[in-house]
Amino acid sequence: MTDTAAKTLEKTLLIVEDDKSFRNRLTLSMERRGFTVFAAEGIEEGALLAAHNKPRYAVLDMKLQDGNGLDLVPSLRQMRADMRIIILTGYGNLASAVAAVKAGAVDFLAKPADPDQIAAALLTPEGQMPPLPDNPMSADRVKWEHIQRVYEMCDRNVSETARRLNMHRRTLQRILAKRSPQ
Repeated sequence: MTDTAAKTLEKTLLIVEDDKSFRNRLTLSMERRGFTVFAAEGIEEGALLAAHNKPRYAVLDMKLQDGNGLDLVPSLRQMRADMRIIILTGYGNLASAVAAVKAGAVDFLAKPADPDQIAAALLTPEGQMPPLPDNPMSADRVKWEHIQRVYEMCDRNVSETARRLNMHRRTLQRILAKRSPQ
């Protein structure tokens, strides 16, 4: 097997995510898809894992407790020029997506990103578009996931969450009391 073929088959992945439960779920999901995963909580730990393991792929959260995941992209590119890097964020906007691509990321996905969507973006050959998901989340589900994420970020404080989402507290309480939409 040539070096190029070996690099193509290599499925080592660095995940840098400060949300422990999401990081653990994503790690498990990606391992089930055949990746060898190195998971880190922040930029410093991620840089150390990357320097030691030289992964082929990376999934970085944009807003971390110790900085911005975009700051890690140039050093990852120096370690391994062929690394495919994806930025995940709960605060997706066009300016952030452009900054991620300019920094060297191959894709920019809004949370909550499905593990199948992440794997497809990582494994899509250079210059091609990843396939559309078979069952994309409904708009109601995306809204519900976003509300849940903000609620968790506010330490489950309903008043603070309602303020940040610019909605009435009672409306938020009714949404939180319902089951998640499909």
